[in-house]
Amino acid sequence: MMGGGQVSGAAENAGLSREQLIEFYRLMYLSRRTDDREIQLKKQQKIFFQISCAGHEALLVAAGMALKPGYDWFFPYYRDRAICLTLGNTVEEQLLQAVGAADDTASGGRQMPSHWTSKRLNIVSPSSSTATQCLHAVGCAEAGRYYSRHPEAAKKPAEGVVDYREFKDVTFHADEVAYVSIGEGSTSQGEFWESLNTASNGKLPVLYVIEDNGYAISTPVEVNTPGGNISRLIANFPNFHFAEVDGTDAVASYAAMVEAVAYCRAGKGPAVVHGHVVRPYSHSQSDDETNYRSAEEIQADALRDPISRMQMWLLREGILDAEGINELERKVDEEVQRATDRALAAVLAQPESILKHVYSEELRPTDSVFETAVRPTADTAEHTMLDLINHCLRDEMRRDERIVVFGEDVADVTRDADRTDAKLKGKGGVFKVTHGLQKEFGSDRVWNSPLAEANITGRAIGMATRGMKPVVEIQFFDYIWPAMHQMRNELALMRWRSNGQFSCPLVMRVPAGGYLTGGSIYHSQSGESIFTHTPGVRIVMPSNALDAIGLLRTAIRCDDPVLFLEHKNLYRSVFGRAAYPGPEYMIPFGKAAVVKPGKDLTVITYGAVVPRALEAARRMERERGVDVELLDLRSLSPYDWDAIATSVKKTSKVIVAHEDMKSWGYGAEIAARIGDELFDELDAPVRRVGAMDTFVGYQPLLENEILPQVEHLFKAMSELAAY
Repeated sequence: MMGGGQVSGAAENAGLSREQLIEFYRLMYLSRRTDDREIQLKKQQKIFFQISCAGHEALLVAAGMALKPGYDWFFPYYRDRAICLTLGNTVEEQLLQAVGAADDTASGGRQMPSHWTSKRLNIVSPSSSTATQCLHAVGCAEAGRYYSRHPEAAKKPAEGVVDYREFKDVTFHADEVAYVSIGEGSTSQGEFWESLNTASNGKLPVLYVIEDNGYAISTPVEVNTPGGNISRLIANFPNFHFAEVDGTDAVASYAAMVEAVAYCRAGKGPAVVHGHVVRPYSHSQSDDETNYRSAEEIQADALRDPISRMQMWLLREGILDAEGINELERKVDEEVQRATDRALAAVLAQPESILKHVYSEELRPTDSVFETAVRPTADTAEHTMLDLINHCLRDEMRRDERIVVFGEDVADVTRDADRTDAKLKGKGGVFKVTHGLQKEFGSDRVWNSPLAEANITGRAIGMATRGMKPVVEIQFFDYIWPAMHQMRNELALMRWRSNGQFSCPLVMRVPAGGYLTGGSIYHSQSGESIFTHTPGVRIVMPSNALDAIGLLRTAIRCDDPVLFLEHKNLYRSVFGRAAYPGPEYMIPFGKAAVVKPGKDLTVITYGAVVPRALEAARRMERERGVDVELLDLRSLSPYDWDAIATSVKKTSKVIVAHEDMKSWGYGAEIAARIGDELFDELDAPVRRVGAMDTFVGYQPLLENEILPQVEHLFKAMSELAAY
């Protein structure tokens, strides 16, 4: 084998003994027969979906035999049955997932079959999305390297200290490898390329296995990949080891995998093994490939089937005779039958389990442990929200070595040589929220990411599954959308879909909102209702400095992923400045604040609308004699229904106000619930105040009309008070 070249049958069977070669074939055949049994069960309507590994077995058993279960880390995709069996996953475990059993060790009946998961084996829960797992593998590799450099970070917190670390058991090895697999069609996804960038720059020990069966469902490889060969496209990435192999040849595949793994373990960088395999069955049982593949092409693939190739090779080499092959296959068939019988008799997943593991079962950000008092310090100056967020990050990074901060431009400088240049003040983020963190904690803990939001989020997910606490920044809410796939299908779902085996309680800090005078379309966006509509993620939005430091500390210490929205207009605002409350000040999520008590009318809001609503409420009192109660939700998911209900029952009139557009906004849910559950308490219809149903214009005259202003709020309060 030559790096970057073709690999054929290797000399001396690539170092495999007779026993290993027999086991190699047994695992390949076991995978194929498990696929065949699932296909039968699908036809009998005893399972509900099937997608096979057929044709990929030789490449994947080779990978499994070259790696170490429970030592290395694995980010497989849905064709990876054979490697998971090789690592120690059992047929029964795989069939329990197929039937949706309560004892399904991968997901408790929540995921489709072929979504391999095992805490014991370090097989991290995958989604059905394509290529997202590549960034998780990169983040996982970064975490392993970080722990090797900072072994103290792996320790549990001191006795009496309550935070997420108590529930995260960390193991690491200096030479561990992160395996990630992908079909050749999925290499068209941007997240694959983003992961290559970071793996290359960081010389990370990531083993990419590209399983190239020539088709992305019905789309042939030459349509997905320019030139029809992904190896040629990626060949110029530095620091990589590349191998292209006939993935239906077991011995050649193993030789390629061993060399690639050795390259990664030696710390030389990442590796790609591009295996050309076949797909003897349709994409899935929901697909019929005869509709788009000719009989001649299908027959040609059948001649390269790795099962028949390996069987004939064993016979030809005298490793097994026909009787030995038949005996091995008979035992495999019996094993699959026993596993099938047990799986079909298993208790199915029950409805009462549905809500378990949506969020952490051990440490909730709503818990009373996160409610602490202000402890005055010698620093009595009034600080802005921006200042206290920076204070919080420093405090938490000093107490918890697992915290890392990264994102676009968050470091003071990028090149290490510049860190000691006293003439350079440092960037520290476009708003300077992270200023000075890199200078104090170093480039291992604070660094600049590529300009790629999915890269930031996906890597953070991979790190967090290893017990780290990434506190990442998306530079502007307006550019969060490339990360949406990672947020909605990965971040929010990791704990639930793995039935609590894996979680990724990271923090995403996001400057958001308008009122900037010239922020225009792409620097003024809100849109929090899109994320509050996603279970599995906590969402908060403080309106003042004290709430910002208290809520951020809770976000960092809790065991759930948190989207922390920071309103840009409030960063340096005179409104809501506060003295530093000490390094232990926290506010639990789901607890609203009464900004102004009142008896005649309730206004429910959050973020930058709070100071505007407060001004309007004071004007109502002066000019109309109306006593308005102003409620700042602070936490959007969860939100404080008890505080809302208490206030509405007291005033009987309510306005829900927010900066985002009125239609389909966050306030619609609150208003609907008030109408549903508190209708008898109301003396007037529930009113909503929000932005116009359009985008934020650049010209201030437009912005002032589009976004809710004091006048808009005052008008709504006046009309409702007079009802």
